Amino acid sequence: MRGVVLACGEAAESLVVPEGVRLHALPSRPGKAEVDPLLTAELVVAGTDADLAAVVLRLLRKDKLGTTRVGYVPVGGRSTVAAIWKLPADPAAAMDLALTGSAGSVPLVRDDAGGVLLGRGVLEQPRGVAYCDDSVAFRGEASSVVVRPDTEGLVVTITRGTLFRRKETFRGRAFQFGGTPLSPLSDGVAYPRPMQRWTWYRHTHDLRLVLPSR
Repeated sequence: MRGVVLACGEAAESLVVPEGVRLHALPSRPGKAEVDPLLTAELVVAGTDADLAAVVLRLLRKDKLGTTRVGYVPVGGRSTVAAIWKLPADPAAAMDLALTGSAGSVPLVRDDAGGVLLGRGVLEQPRGVAYCDDSVAFRGEASSVVVRPDTEGLVVTITRGTLFRRKETFRGRAFQFGGTPLSPLSDGVAYPRPMQRWTWYRHTHDLRLVLPSR
């Protein structure tokens, strides 16, 4: 069994870890003061996608992405991260994988405000112009934009219309939006102020995430 377990928010109340595994209870979306003293070469994060993103952000800031193996145990609702990378939904199975599995490289998506996106980014009712790499993703209005990491970088789903919804998908390394101010959502957390411009893009270094065997 490998790794220090960081149980975020309500995860600490229900989480069961094997004997001998160190568990640290942290608040939801922990910050520098809570996370940095606990960073080791092998981490397990239990909580929501936003909790995982908070810990990964600290790895990024401390330049430890390439040297840290990260296991993830989704707790507290549906996890887009688990769905993308096919992690177990059952907490016990997810814990076993996180502690014993091998890490693979997965793209890490950043934004131009200094944050990271691990599961699902959303722009609600954007109005303006957006690009995925060099392609125009939309011009004018859309019902929503959803951005997720994928094996090559990121995948963007544009939804238009209300009664008759039309969807279009783009794949690339970067998504850029400019237009009417809005508050982007990253892993369920709204940016604290409206932004006229927003970018999600693939970072130069990947995340070493523990994945199921293929």
